[in-house]
Amino acid sequence: MKIALGCDHGGYELMQKVKEHLSELGCEYVDFGTYSTDSCHYPVFGAKAAHAVADGECDLGIVICTTGIGMSMAANKVSGVRCALCSDCYSAEMTRRHNNANMLSLGAGVVGPGLAIKIVDAFLSHEFEGGRHATRVAMLDDIQRGDM
Repeated sequence: MKIALGCDHGGYELMQKVKEHLSELGCEYVDFGTYSTDSCHYPVFGAKAAHAVADGECDLGIVICTTGIGMSMAANKVSGVRCALCSDCYSAEMTRRHNNANMLSLGAGVVGPGLAIKIVDAFLSHEFEGGRHATRVAMLDDIQRGDM
């Protein structure tokens, strides 16, 4: 599994912890930046990670900013991306199982490193259940295409 990563200056420190954890798990990742705590514009890095997921270069993505809100908004502008902002493990699990989310957004100012790692684990360790949920995800795709 290959993970696309993106963060802004507010998410940089937490992203370093996430990268360490992914390495420990043996997960391959591509870091689309930012690469420091210098002030930057989150949409640039959220879009890069999201395009890597949408284009199939990466299987899933994780983006981080101070609240996670801006990064989730940026990622969700990319067609084919379903990015969920999660601050707890249950939401991370359920967004994979029921919403087929392919990106996770975290808020570095909202969750600490310990909880963030647990959320990442919950997100990565669950699969889409399909079934009745597939119809609903297809409806989300219809909305994105302007068909609904």
